[in-house]
Amino acid sequence: MKKQLCRIALGVAAVALSVSFLYAHSLMDYRFKVHNKSNSKIVKLLASPDGKKYGVFDIGAGIKAGATMELIWDKSTDNGNCEWHLKAVFADGSESDPATFDFCEKDLVVEFS
Repeated sequence: MKKQLCRIALGVAAVALSVSFLYAHSLMDYRFKVHNKSNSKIVKLLASPDGKKYGVFDIGAGIKAGATMELIWDKSTDNGNCEWHLKAVFADGSESDPATFDFCEKDLVVEFS
């Protein structure tokens, strides 16, 4: 009887731990940093799940040359792919080449030069 109760208690604990992990994961933000290695301010970031149609990723007033900004991926993409295409638009109107990044990667830093 003691063994059976112990197994039940362990099973309940494992389920509770799994549920709390899933709940915490659902509250987690996908964060990444953008480092501007260029000599020009980044005024816009463009993001695309397929590399064909790009939308604007809000970066406020932009990212100054040499600066790094932490960004949070929009929650509407949480159930989408981790790999996205990203390109920078600079103050002079030029665009970087698109690059593919895994936004699910922890401590991701995207660099544009």
